[in-house]
Amino acid sequence: MSETLGMLCDKLTIVKLKEFHTEDEIKLNSLKQQANQLQEEIDGYLHDALTGNIPVAKLTFASNKVYKKEGNEVAEVKGEVGKLFSQLADVNCRLWHEVEKGYDIENIPVPEKDSLVKMLAVLNLERNQCIDAIDLKFQELISNK
Repeated sequence: MSETLGMLCDKLTIVKLKEFHTEDEIKLNSLKQQANQLQEEIDGYLHDALTGNIPVAKLTFASNKVYKKEGNEVAEVKGEVGKLFSQLADVNCRLWHEVEKGYDIENIPVPEKDSLVKMLAVLNLERNQCIDAIDLKFQELISNK
């Protein structure tokens, strides 16, 4: 499977979160290299898409999540690429903090565990919808150029 713009944006937001949450110089240097590499990949991807080196049909790779929709409402995902990227960054921040709670799962009361697992699932659904929306919006922009 090849990367899409949404997937690359997702990876970059996660690398930036890791940078923000570490003070280890060795890890920070590695993360800075990863961020630079991802930025270059995004630039290359945009160039290739704009010049027709990536077929329009391959600009998306829908996650096609299969899940029970009732009771698993996800925040609305819409807007232009910048807004969608911002929503992706926001959901990844919220997801990061919920995952952090899970590292101490044995000390979380059972009712709170249920809420945590539910929140992780819903945030991950929103994350995938953001990735898919970025890809679809970008595909639409390229198709209309």
